[in-house]
Amino acid sequence: MSYQRNRAGGVASRSSLYDDITNKIITGLEAGRFPWVQPWGTAAAKAPLSVPKNASTGKAYSGINVLILWGAVVERGYQTQSWLTFRQAQVLGGNVRKGEQGTTVVYADRFIPDDEKKRAREAGEDARAVPFLKRFTVFNIEQCEGLPDAISVSPPLPDARLIDPRVKALIRGTSIEFRIGGNQAYYVPARDYVQVPPPQAYFEPINWHRTALHELGHATGHALRLGRDLSGSFGTRKYAFEELVAEINAAFCCAALGIVPTVRHADYIGSWLEVLREDNRAIVRAACQASKAADWLLSHLPEDGALPFEMDAGADRRAA
Repeated sequence: MSYQRNRAGGVASRSSLYDDITNKIITGLEAGRFPWVQPWGTAAAKAPLSVPKNASTGKAYSGINVLILWGAVVERGYQTQSWLTFRQAQVLGGNVRKGEQGTTVVYADRFIPDDEKKRAREAGEDARAVPFLKRFTVFNIEQCEGLPDAISVSPPLPDARLIDPRVKALIRGTSIEFRIGGNQAYYVPARDYVQVPPPQAYFEPINWHRTALHELGHATGHALRLGRDLSGSFGTRKYAFEELVAEINAAFCCAALGIVPTVRHADYIGSWLEVLREDNRAIVRAACQASKAADWLLSHLPEDGALPFEMDAGADRRAA
């Protein structure tokens, strides 16, 4: 009986956590703010564009935690994307300043309860793992004092001159067929190729990069790569969810590469809101899938990452 009560409490806690996260994202979308496209470089955002990292371990946060921490950086005007737990600040010789309010992030995993192990043994079946979501609190390093100088220094911004060549190198590294031409951007799952109009077709050419990374994000879902469900037709919840994954993936990739484009696909906001209101876990799942997609794409970036290459000269002709 004690386990059942704890389990019920745990389920309620997880549900509340999903609701908290989802409601915050919905509020932002309803106000026209895209949590994965922060106003970097404006007065509201003093921190450099980058993926949030743990200042102690150097490990980058992923999934929904990126959106949560980006939001906290903009909302509170922090100048860094570096975070620590209360204990980590102490271990580093510093401390969190008195009165500072932390930011709640989450850790997701699965475990097999003892009673499920017993049931599985008796039934001769495989035990079913139960998902769990755990909260923990982190503090921006600006909320701390006494930290080593090396921790307090923000990483330098990426060299803007390398952005375009690095994206080109990434595209080549993925071996995904990438065509430039036409007047529409899309991915064709059945034939496994991406097509994006030329950069000069965009009012702000920097947005070509975001579009390219968005469509490549769809391509990561192919069965030969990450194997997401790409069967949704336009106007369906499944289609809207995949668009959400691809868009957040593009934001994560842009942050990793130091690209600061404007938001795209604003016309999908209505369908995204429908998905989020229907399923309070959708944004967490979408951000998780987006992280996997971005990790896959960025893993194909050569170490030098700056060697330019020529797109297939026949791409425009094939696309015509």
